Order: sequence, then structure tokens, then C-alpha cells
Amino acid sequence: MMRLAVRTSWLRLSRADMLFALAIVALVVFAAFASDAFLTQRNMVNISRQMVTNGFLSLGMLMVIRTGGIDLSVGSVLALAGMLAVGLQAQMPFPLAMAVAVAMGVVVGWLNGWLVARFDLQSFIVTLAMMGSLRGLTYVYADTPRYPEEAAFRSLIGGAFLGPVPVTFIVFAAAVPVVWFYLNHTVSGRAAFAIGVNKEAVRLAGVNVRRHLIFAYIACAVFAAIAGVLLSSRLGIAQPSVGIGYELDAIAAVVIGGGLLGGGGGTVLGVLGGVLALAVVDNVLNLFNVDSYYQQLLKGLIILVAVLARRRRL
Repeated sequence: MMRLAVRTSWLRLSRADMLFALAIVALVVFAAFASDAFLTQRNMVNISRQMVTNGFLSLGMLMVIRTGGIDLSVGSVLALAGMLAVGLQAQMPFPLAMAVAVAMGVVVGWLNGWLVARFDLQSFIVTLAMMGSLRGLTYVYADTPRYPEEAAFRSLIGGAFLGPVPVTFIVFAAAVPVVWFYLNHTVSGRAAFAIGVNKEAVRLAGVNVRRHLIFAYIACAVFAAIAGVLLSSRLGIAQPSVGIGYELDAIAAVVIGGGLLGGGGGTVLGVLGGVLALAVVDNVLNLFNVDSYYQQLLKGLIILVAVLARRRRL
């Protein structure tokens, strides 16, 4: 009976994956016929560049969601990292400013993970508080947009290409196999999955649950910081208001990719599919000049449908 239940659950999940994949294909086909601009090289480059920000946020969010948690502070981490990477260029070389921005992500991630693991607090509450605190700190640091002091910050990173491929996309593509290897072929990655399934059983088995939880939140914040640095480099500007609502996109990509908000689910390949789906949706809506408010409405509906399609049966 147990084998039958597991097999049925797996088949249901596979059907959900197939339906989402078919939906993406149908959307691409529709866009290709409805707009002459969709399949142009320029538009494909735009999609690849736009995927980078949510791609990094989603990879980090996947690592946290697999443990049964969630991180709502990624948008604020992204904003503060971008401001630091640009603002500190007046005092130091831009590579060092970028390093400081990423180090900020390490500190924020450690604090999130420590509070969740040490005091057994709800990650929703901890990261919600961190989201507000960091957003306020970003405005305290600079309440107006900042522009990079060094032109190389944009020309060598955000505005650079290797052939037809943006350098930022190459950086993201390089991070994907690293995360995949960590989640599937390391003790810590497999422990994070087990923690999401049954944290108490993992603790009783002698696994250091606190350490693995903290690492997941650190990785999530570091990826958010990297996304902030790359985004400010691509745009050539850092704004304290950027990143609001970005956590919704990251959660949506993970859920579309098979992530379970209760923990113990989700794959890197699935997240890539979710990121691509959202990027295509945004691009198509922009091509047809659909208002951004409708885009947010659609993303909320996508999350709801994805959760319903992958719901666990008791």
C-alpha cells in the first residue's frame, strides 16, 4: 500500500511537471506567432539578461525552501547589495566594493539562519522582520539613486558580452551546476532535504540541524547579494527601492519547479524551468504593453495553481 501511494504521488508530480512544461511551450508558440519581435536575437538576449536576477534569487530560495523555511528578505538584500557595490566605489576599487556587498549577504544570511535555528522561530517572521529592517537601512545609507564611479563596473560585467551571450548570464549559468552538485552530492545538501521532510528525525539521527539550516540561509542571502550587484551593474544605477516584490518571483519559480513550501521538495532543473516560465511571461506581457499590476496578479495566480497541482494528499 505504501509503495502504491508513493508511486501515485510520483506520477501526479510528473503530470504536473509535464503540464507546466507544455504551458511554457504553448506560451512560446503563441508569442512567436503573435509578435514578430519575440524570436529576434535582441529579445532573446533581453530574456537571458532578465533571467539572471530571478535566477540567482530562486536558486537561493530553493535551498531554504528545501529545509521547510522561506526567506522574504531577498529583495531587501538585493537592494542593499546594489547600493553598497555602487556607493562604496567612491572609497575603494569596485571589485572590493562588490566583495563588501557579498559579505553583507553572508552576515544577513547567518543572522537569519541563526535566529531560525537557535530559537526555533518561524522563518516567515524572522525574514519578514529582516526585510523591513534592511529596506530601512538601505534608505538610511542612501535615499537617492547612486551611479557607479568606475565605468568598468558596467562595461566589464553588466554590459559585457561573450559573443552573443551576456556575461551576467554566463555567471548565472556557472552557478547552476554548483548548486545542483551541492544539493545532490554533498552531505549538507542531502541533509537540507531531509530536514525539510522531518527535522526531528534528522536531529535524532545525530545530524547538526542548526549548522545546515544556517548554511542554507547564508547561501540564499549571498545569491541575493550577487543578484543585486549584477543588476546594478547591468542597469548602471543602484536604487534603494529596487527589489520590492522580487521574493514573490523567486518563490513562484521554486513552486513552479516542484518545490514544496512545507519542505523536502524542488530541484535545480525545475527551478530553471520556473525562472524561464516567469521570464517568458514577463517578456510577452511587456511586448503587448500589459500593465505591471496585471503581471503581479498573474504571478500570484501561477503560484496558487502550482501549489494546488503539487499538493500533498494525506
